[in-house]
Amino acid sequence: MEFVWFILIGLAAGWLAGQFMKGGGFGIIGDIIVGVVGAVLGGFLFSALGISAGGGLIGALIVATIGAVILIFLLRLIKRK
Repeated sequence: MEFVWFILIGLAAGWLAGQFMKGGGFGIIGDIIVGVVGAVLGGFLFSALGISAGGGLIGALIVATIGAVILIFLLRLIKRK
């Protein structure tokens, strides 16, 4: 069941990140991938910096969305070159 929540949070985070970054999404599969990778990236960055976003679903969504925004930013930098 945790895997299903992880995928759903990844989907929501990928979609939210696409909305924040004003570039549209990557399609449903792309949004899931960006959100899941962003969740991992956000979790790593938050723990490395010693920041706690709170527990639960909302905290996980915030961390995943911030990680996905960072990931989209980095992907756009690489794509531009």
